[in-house]
Amino acid sequence: MANRAYKFRIYPNGEQKILFAKTFGCVRMVYNHWLDRKIRQYEENKTNVTYTICAKEMAAMKKTEEYGFLKEVDSIALQQSLRHLDMAFQNFFKQLKTGFPRFKSKKRNKNSYSTVCINGNITISNGYLKLPKIGQVRLKQHRIIPEEYRLKSVTVSQTPSGKYYASILFEYEDQVQEREMQKFLGMDFSMHELYRDSNGKEPAYPKYYRNAEKKYRWGRMSLYRIMDFLWEKMFLRSWVSMAA
Repeated sequence: MANRAYKFRIYPNGEQKILFAKTFGCVRMVYNHWLDRKIRQYEENKTNVTYTICAKEMAAMKKTEEYGFLKEVDSIALQQSLRHLDMAFQNFFKQLKTGFPRFKSKKRNKNSYSTVCINGNITISNGYLKLPKIGQVRLKQHRIIPEEYRLKSVTVSQTPSGKYYASILFEYEDQVQEREMQKFLGMDFSMHELYRDSNGKEPAYPKYYRNAEKKYRWGRMSLYRIMDFLWEKMFLRSWVSMAA
């Protein structure tokens, strides 16, 4: 199986823009909250808080009055934020060059969130993209998506200028089509030429180095002849002046 992503511009209405803003903020808050939780846990007893523990804590947090607003946005997007945080920690401990995970800032980081297609909760049809909690968003689809492609996930982002985009990831079966061979051609390395094929043909090798070497040799010989002539002429002039 192989993956391919398409990025399309979307045009949400006023109510959908408010929901996007809430989702961006909740995803950022979840990421920062459990990043702080992981840091404190590691400083206290050198242990890591796994994704499963974080997901259970978030489910319990949603039931509280203080964090009840988390129910207003896509729950899968919040889970994906925890997965991205867990992956960032794993990459840091595997390769220190990746750097320690940083807190997300509203000003420094781009507004975005990712959600996964489960049981047809995300669809594309008739110029609209259906997203969980958001509903049907107008989509500018400038590319045709093959019917055999299966939608996997969507990443919604907002640029600083206020434009919205959806990067949609598809999965498809990457198979090489078998074709019946009609002609065969064998090729072998040749010391004199680049190669020789099974039909006895050789490529017209340009021989840049050999031709340049030949020109250099002839040029050097011509230069020596000129120098000999000049030296001989100077020698005769000196004898004529001495005889006079």
